[in-house]
Amino acid sequence: MLYTELLQLWDQAVQAVDGRDWQGALTKLQEITEPTSRTLFLTAAAYLALGQLEPAIKTLDQVIAKDEHLAVGFFQRAGVHMLADRLEEALGDCIWAQKHMRENAVIDYRQLGLRYKLYSWQVLYNAAAVYSRMGLWEKGRNILATASQEKGGARGGIVEMALDSLSRKDILSPLLVPEGEVFRPRKQDVEQLQLRDFLGKAKQPGFYEPQADGAQESRYMRLRSAYTAQGPQQLTVREGEVVFVFSNECADGLATVIYDGQKGLLPFSLLDPLDIYKIKGKKKGKIPNGIPLPPGLKPPARPLPQPSPASAQSVTLPAASDPSCTYCAFSSVTPPEYPSAAGSGAELPSPAPEGEGGSVIVKVHYTCTVALSVPVGTPYSALRERIAHKLGRPAERLCLRYKQQGSPALKAMEEQGGLCSLLQGSETGRVTLWCQSEDPLSNRNILYQVMALYDYTAQGPEDLEFSEGDTIDILSEVNDEWLEGHTAGNIGIFPRCFVYQDAPKSDDSA
Repeated sequence: MLYTELLQLWDQAVQAVDGRDWQGALTKLQEITEPTSRTLFLTAAAYLALGQLEPAIKTLDQVIAKDEHLAVGFFQRAGVHMLADRLEEALGDCIWAQKHMRENAVIDYRQLGLRYKLYSWQVLYNAAAVYSRMGLWEKGRNILATASQEKGGARGGIVEMALDSLSRKDILSPLLVPEGEVFRPRKQDVEQLQLRDFLGKAKQPGFYEPQADGAQESRYMRLRSAYTAQGPQQLTVREGEVVFVFSNECADGLATVIYDGQKGLLPFSLLDPLDIYKIKGKKKGKIPNGIPLPPGLKPPARPLPQPSPASAQSVTLPAASDPSCTYCAFSSVTPPEYPSAAGSGAELPSPAPEGEGGSVIVKVHYTCTVALSVPVGTPYSALRERIAHKLGRPAERLCLRYKQQGSPALKAMEEQGGLCSLLQGSETGRVTLWCQSEDPLSNRNILYQVMALYDYTAQGPEDLEFSEGDTIDILSEVNDEWLEGHTAGNIGIFPRCFVYQDAPKSDDSA
């Protein structure tokens, strides 16, 4: 689905949460066909508010599968596991939450849209709450003693009261993210949705005004003096404001203009031409009153047609909602050592490093992300068979690719080397692979990936059509203005100005 559609449903779900309409929020969230970790966190919060613990836990599993480093996700799932009396799982989540705090006393999630600060002492408190429910009072007190030494505010005597409760052998209640605190979309993105509505479709970088040199023939004009509406459909506009002339002057001397997202009428005699590119302090792509500016780039010249057998091929990839693509569960993986006070006896056994003991964790990106543990000496064919079985796809139609260290390019995995060759350059003892359909990308290397900034409609049979927010694999650079790419099982060319590259390209693709 388009990112704008996801954004609109996400914002409507947040508004329902603010009104404590939890079922209404779930209804909107269930319309999102490709949820993110943040929208799934909101879904879990709605289930929790309705007292539905099992759906909340399953949704938090998906949150962590999409973002395995989200400490607040592990923290929240630990609290819900305690409410469901799953103590071992809750303790494991506390350990993973502490690991992903990365020795920080606090993590502020406001930049990600969650108005909540997670403190290290809160994670330790939940671990002590688990021990209290297990009847391990001494271990709980040792953990709280460590929490009392942690930096960070917002304690308000909670740790001290918890120590008193444990001395009386009272069970502690878990800490959770407060009800109603959820990940919210950026305000600027939501406002941008509204700015696009008054002219219909979102503006594309291919839109431009021919033969418009500076103020000459410009469609943007400045109001010479203030004007108050004196009839139907007329606008009230202050002196000096910039308007967009939507149509030419009509018989009564009024011109149809757009001002601050509204279409109406103004006297044409009060409008002076304006050179929009000389406006100081304007933001890229828009001016303060919400009138869209045409981009400064001219539309790129189309490259000469080149026959390419690969560009005519297409294949249908499975949808992200395919039930055969299962999310990986991290709670079953042995967690790292839990920090505790020296000599407190509250330590948990440390697991063996990954890659030892004859097996290695392989993380596979497809339409969803899965993880599996396989022997180090597994050959390419057997590894592909196991991954194909996990994804529910024919092995002969899958191609495994990997990223070389320091390069964003995806290289086809060699059948001879297998996992052993990939582990030699791995610093973590894990292997990350990208699994793709073999047909459209046979014998093709992916140079890097880009994100679509706008919808692009194919202008010819050789073009690649995509929607805003799509991820596109770049196969070659046709020239300075056109790229050849792959997305949704199709290969074709498209203008470079329609996409954005988040990471720098590798040296061999520059």
